Amino acid sequence: MTDIGQAAGTETIRIDRLLVYLRFARTRSAARTMIESGTLRRNRQHVQRVSESVAIGDVLTLVHAGEVKIIEVMGLPERRASPALATTFYRELTRF
Repeated sequence: MTDIGQAAGTETIRIDRLLVYLRFARTRSAARTMIESGTLRRNRQHVQRVSESVAIGDVLTLVHAGEVKIIEVMGLPERRASPALATTFYRELTRF
């Protein structure tokens, strides 16, 4: 999934879709709520739009299940995966 406006050859995905595919949100509406709450960051910058693109190597900081999680995106899934498979697309850097 590529996004227009990114460097040629760089694969990206919308952040709301990624949150669903990685099981941090159940639906895109829930992902939108998470983004609009102002608690989600991509590479230390607050995410302003649900359509913002995420690429491999980006670092996301988010609150999930009452915990702050910092994850590095290791791959971009093409669809929502099982919980076990979803964890293979990111690496948790720190857990608070």
